[in-house]
Amino acid sequence: MFFQHVYDKSLAQASYFIGCQKMGVAMVIDPKRDVDTYVEIARQNNMKITHIAETHIHADFLSGARELAALTNAGLYLSDEGGEGWQYEFKHHGLNDGDVITVGNLKFEVLHTPGHTPESISFLLTDSPSSDKPVMLFTGDFVFVGDVGRPDLLEKAAGMIGTQDAGAKEMYHSIKRFNALADYIQVWPGHGAGSACGKALGAVPSTTVGYEKIRNWALQYENNEPGFVKYLLEDQPEPPRYFAMMKKLNKVERPLLTEVPKIKKLTKEEFKASTANGIKVIDTRLKTEFEKGFIPGSINIQGNNAFATWMGWFLSYEEPFILIAKESKHDDLVRKLMRIGLDNIYGYLPDVTTWTELGNQLEKSNVISIDEFKDILKSNHTQIIDLRGASEYKEGHIHGTENVFIGTLEKNLDKIKKDEPVVIHCQSGDRAAIGFSLLRKHGYKNIKNYSGSMNEWVNLGNPVES
Repeated sequence: MFFQHVYDKSLAQASYFIGCQKMGVAMVIDPKRDVDTYVEIARQNNMKITHIAETHIHADFLSGARELAALTNAGLYLSDEGGEGWQYEFKHHGLNDGDVITVGNLKFEVLHTPGHTPESISFLLTDSPSSDKPVMLFTGDFVFVGDVGRPDLLEKAAGMIGTQDAGAKEMYHSIKRFNALADYIQVWPGHGAGSACGKALGAVPSTTVGYEKIRNWALQYENNEPGFVKYLLEDQPEPPRYFAMMKKLNKVERPLLTEVPKIKKLTKEEFKASTANGIKVIDTRLKTEFEKGFIPGSINIQGNNAFATWMGWFLSYEEPFILIAKESKHDDLVRKLMRIGLDNIYGYLPDVTTWTELGNQLEKSNVISIDEFKDILKSNHTQIIDLRGASEYKEGHIHGTENVFIGTLEKNLDKIKKDEPVVIHCQSGDRAAIGFSLLRKHGYKNIKNYSGSMNEWVNLGNPVES
């Protein structure tokens, strides 16, 4: 058997390439959208991708299953579980509980494991030449390392009212099925730490059934369904705004993108015209570079591992946008955007000099030190805004601060005082950099950014309250 774990750090998303070396055939489970990765793995190992499978209709990334099928002519093997409203709306091989997929000498048994979503399935792998016992379980968003998939996304992100309680109860019964599996079976989940699909995901890539029986909180609630449901639903992180669109695009027919596109460099005239027409400018530089000089109205979303997630919070799928990014960064940034379907890139500038060459001035961020922040706290005449998530704020915050989550900041501008000084902060400073740029874009002039944020505050021994 050939096995390769493919991990996208930007979305903490795992996919899998599993092949039968004797027969030279392979299956890919939950592929990301930039599918050249899997094509290259197949080429290097003299294999043909014949099967493509998904564990469920994903909400957190745009699946590359159809792109990969278009390039390889492999069959799509997708869940037909979940009932009305939970069916894929394009041609595929439908899977139900107990079905078996054969890939060379490998056997994948389908287990219906609802909870995260009604149609969720897992794949139990038996490497037939080696043993008649199953050896691996690919769980998607069912069981993670140390956690289980959240059932509230459909309600919170997609507006499907009433689904979270039903999903939590389904998850409770699916966990009982997981608990009956042999301890030695390896568990390969769809996500790791950093994903918004759970609240306590472990950082290691895989686990075993036996290990999860010992350390996963969800398996400690035997004969206590109400306690399980309550704990599963409380303190989940805010689901990114783009999740609702992913749920739709992964279910219906859509245009395919089978290669990483190139983006156009804008001339001065094109850039001037586009900004005059209100096209958003996303500055992907480091926050420390942005602070020293930025184009007024631009939004600082750094091109790091969280880039796609924050882009999904602040851009719609209908609007074009411009990137400020060096050409050497384009492949990485475009791949990250592809993975959530943000394909509407109008063009790019390599830096901010075009703005000054047009005769304009750059603005600078008002970043303050911890000593300046402490002096402001003593004055009692400044609004202090904590931009972290509600659960982070609840766990520990600075006395006197107000909580406005960065992802919903633009919907809550009425909570930010425009006629008084305001200081913003977050956990490490990245979200505060986004927040500063957004508030300046919306006309706030009295904004200061305590960039050291909670990390510096706590590390230097300052008090917090919960």
